[in-house]
Amino acid sequence: MNTQNIILGVLEAALVIVATFFATRWYLEGRANAAVRKTQADADRILEEAETRRRDAALEAKDEAIRLRAELDRELSQRRKEIERVERRVEQKEASIDQKTAALDRREQELRRLDSETQRARENWKTERARRQQEFEAEVARQQAELDEARGRHLQELERVAGLTADEAKAELVREVEEEARGQAARRLHEIDLELREEADRRARRVLATTIQRIASDYVSESTVSVIPLPSDDMKGRIIGREGRNIRALEQATGVDLIVDDTPEAVTISAFDPVRREVARRALNKLLQDGRIHPTRIEEVVAKTQSELEQVMREEGEKIAYEANVPGLHPDLIKLLGRLKFRTSYGQNVLGHSLETSMIAAALAAELGADVNVAKTAGLLHDIGKAVDHEVEGPHALIGADIAKRLGRSSRIVHAIAAHHGEEEPQTVEAFIVATADAISGARPGARREMVETYIKRLEALEGVANSFDGVEKSFAIQAGREVRILVQPDSIDDLAAARLARDVSKKIEESLEYPGQIKVTVIRETRAVDYAR
Repeated sequence: MNTQNIILGVLEAALVIVATFFATRWYLEGRANAAVRKTQADADRILEEAETRRRDAALEAKDEAIRLRAELDRELSQRRKEIERVERRVEQKEASIDQKTAALDRREQELRRLDSETQRARENWKTERARRQQEFEAEVARQQAELDEARGRHLQELERVAGLTADEAKAELVREVEEEARGQAARRLHEIDLELREEADRRARRVLATTIQRIASDYVSESTVSVIPLPSDDMKGRIIGREGRNIRALEQATGVDLIVDDTPEAVTISAFDPVRREVARRALNKLLQDGRIHPTRIEEVVAKTQSELEQVMREEGEKIAYEANVPGLHPDLIKLLGRLKFRTSYGQNVLGHSLETSMIAAALAAELGADVNVAKTAGLLHDIGKAVDHEVEGPHALIGADIAKRLGRSSRIVHAIAAHHGEEEPQTVEAFIVATADAISGARPGARREMVETYIKRLEALEGVANSFDGVEKSFAIQAGREVRILVQPDSIDDLAAARLARDVSKKIEESLEYPGQIKVTVIRETRAVDYAR
């Protein structure tokens, strides 16, 4: 019994253990399955989030690529525009170079032609002179023979008729021969005088031609305004500033007028003083490059630019003095010469004109045997008064002479400067040479622009042609002489007559005037009806 109980107890314990084992196993498997399901859900969620992030990243990358592509397209468009502008400028420069080359070729051909004509004329003159010399010698020999024969006959006749002695006859013969010889000598002296005058004129022309051929210069036309290109029209607002503070500060600091109008991507600087205009131009360029535009910065940049320009003017003056081979100039004269780089006269740069005048004067002086140093120095300094003529009253020739005298130049140089425009009567060869060189440099075709007086006369002539027709009430030349507008009397001119009048005026302009390009003729006929209410 006890054994059975023990066995049953053991069996019960074994059953409990087995049951506990299976229960524990079932519990652990359930928890394991739950953990696996949770892990799987977490993994699915993480994968879904990763996929979402990947799609978002792909969309962002696509947007960034689209934005970069648009920026690249804009940059390429700007680059293409810039390349097109550069190509246009290159084409313009090539056309200008071609024109200059053609002009130089024509000038060279003309010089060769003139040289060949001069050589032929010289040879013809030598041949003619030898022929005339031979004819003169033959004529002298013939007259001498005739004189000897006439002397013999005359002597015989005197001895036969007058019964003169030999001494008396000889004296009479000598007197007649002397009178005839004096007449021939007077005629020959007159011929020699004419020949000498012609030869002097030929030599003078040859000296001038030789001198001009040795001098060659390019001309640069400038004006009293400077145009500053802008990267964009947005910069105009920054230049003006809030309530116009920036533009007022720039104008006060430089003394110029800054014109901001509808011209695209450009502003205009206007001033009669070329140095102030150049200071404003350089300062504005620096401000545009820097990007910081405000009154304080403007004053700093203008002050720095003024000091830099002073150095530039000194360097330019020294460079021109070196090119003209005029050493030993006073530093103030060097500085005033540099100021002339920014001065123009009828579109001709005064510094370049001064250098050319100096070279021409030196060449003329060398050809004529005058003082080359005086001529080239006076030629270089002859327009020095233009550097300060807006500050000092009087003609620039006398102003320049006074400056040269105060700064140690010789009296001959001072006189040549003062006399180059007739303010003083020229008293030396060098004064005449400087005046001639100045006229050659300024009057050469293409050196200077059309004078204002000539321009006004052309407009007056244009209006005069229009006013010469019957029925014309008023006429106005506009567009710098490229168009003339005619107001007619409506009672005298009808619509058909207005068309005929425009054609007749155009034809008369073509026949009587000289002008560049074409002129537009506009006839305006206006009919007015007037009544009064009483």
